[in-house]
Amino acid sequence: MNQLPAPPADHGRSAGAVVWTPRYLDYTWSPYHPMNPARLDLTMRLSAALGLLDEVEFVDPGIVSDGELLRVHAPAYVEAVRAAVPSYGEEPDEFGLGGDDNPVFERMHDAASAIVGGTLQAAQEIATGRVNRAVSIGGGMHHAMPDSAAGFCVYNDIAVAISWLLDNGYSRVAYIDVDAHHGDGVQRAFYDDPRVMTLSVHQDPATLWPATGPASDVGEGRSAGTVVNLPLPPGTDDALWLRAFGAVVPAVIEAFEPQIIVSQCGVDTHREDPLAQLEMTVDGQRAAFLAMRALADRYAGGRWLAVGGGGYELVRVVPRAWTHLLGVVLDRPVEVSTPVPGSWHRHVRSLLPDDELPATMGDGADLVVEPWSGPRETGDADPADRAAAVDEAIEATRRAVFPLHGLDPDDPS
Repeated sequence: MNQLPAPPADHGRSAGAVVWTPRYLDYTWSPYHPMNPARLDLTMRLSAALGLLDEVEFVDPGIVSDGELLRVHAPAYVEAVRAAVPSYGEEPDEFGLGGDDNPVFERMHDAASAIVGGTLQAAQEIATGRVNRAVSIGGGMHHAMPDSAAGFCVYNDIAVAISWLLDNGYSRVAYIDVDAHHGDGVQRAFYDDPRVMTLSVHQDPATLWPATGPASDVGEGRSAGTVVNLPLPPGTDDALWLRAFGAVVPAVIEAFEPQIIVSQCGVDTHREDPLAQLEMTVDGQRAAFLAMRALADRYAGGRWLAVGGGGYELVRVVPRAWTHLLGVVLDRPVEVSTPVPGSWHRHVRSLLPDDELPATMGDGADLVVEPWSGPRETGDADPADRAAAVDEAIEATRRAVFPLHGLDPDDPS
C-alpha cells in the first residue's frame, strides 16, 4: 500500500467503528485483582442504555496469529504464556508471570490474544478506509514488554497494531497515552524508530510505578524528539492537566505531521482511582478525549484509533468515562449533565447493592482552563503552589523536546 486510503465521505460527521466481543471479559485475573473485566461490561451496558450503540454494528476481533504477536514479543515469551498454568501466591517467573500483579489465569494466552486481535482489527478498519475512527475499550495493555508481562499487561496490543500500520502504508504514527502510568512498553517498542512518536502524559515517575518517563527522556540519535514525556505532579486536577496537555501536545503533533493518531485512554487519572494520585474528573477526561479527536481531525486526516487502558474505580468512574469515549468516537457525544439511566442503576444494584452510584454522566467539574502563558520567573513560585509545579513540568518537557522540532520552548503562542 503506497498511498493511504481517503477517509470516508462522511468524514468529520460520523464514521466510527466499535470493536467489541464478550471474549474481552475472559481477561480475568485473580478474584481480587484491581483490573476487573466488569468495568468493560458495565461500560457497554451504560452506553447501550443511553442509546449510544443504537444502529452500531460491532466489529468482532479477528483471531490473532502468533506471527502478529511476534511483531513485538519474543517467541519464548509467547510459548511461556501459552503454557502457563494458573497459580496464585507464587513469585513471578522469568517472564513476569505470577505474583500479585500478573497471576496466571485460565486460557491466558487466548484472552490476551483476543485483546490484541481487537486493537489490530481497529487499526485495519481505519487502514482500509472503511472508517476514520475506531475504538476498542478492551485494549490498552501498554506495559507489556517484548519478553515479559508487566503492570497487568500480557501482550502489547498497541505495539502490535502500530507495527502492523507501519507495514501497511503508514510512515508516521503518533501515539498519545493519557493513562496515569507511563506508557513504557509502547515507548520501548519504538524507542529507536523515528516513524513513531510516543507521547505520554502521566503522573510523576518519582511518585508512581513504573518509575519511568522523565521529561529528559526524548529518544536518541535519529529518533531524538520522537519520545515525549510529560510527567505531572500528584494532585493535578482537570484545569491543570488540560493546561499541560495544551501547552505541549498540539505543537509536537503538528510538527511531527502524523498520518494517524493512536490513543491509550486510561482513566486512572480520576480523583477516585485507588492506584494513582491525580485529581481529574469524568468531565476532564471527556475533554481530553475530545482534544485527541480534534488533533486527529486537524493533523491526521481524521484517523484516530482509541483503546482503553487503566482505570480501577470499576463502577463510578470507568463506565462513565469510557461511555464518553465511545460517544466521542461515534460523534454522539454525551453531555455531562445527562442523567445516568435507571436501568443501569438497577443492574448495578442487583450486583452491588451497597455502592453509591453516580446520578449524572459528569462530576460537576468547572472546566475553566487558563492556558500556559510562558515560563515563570525563577523563584517567584510558592513550593506548595500546584499550578507552579505543573508549569514547571510543562517547561521541563518543552525545553527538552521543542528545540528538537525547531520550536521555541518559551513561546506560548
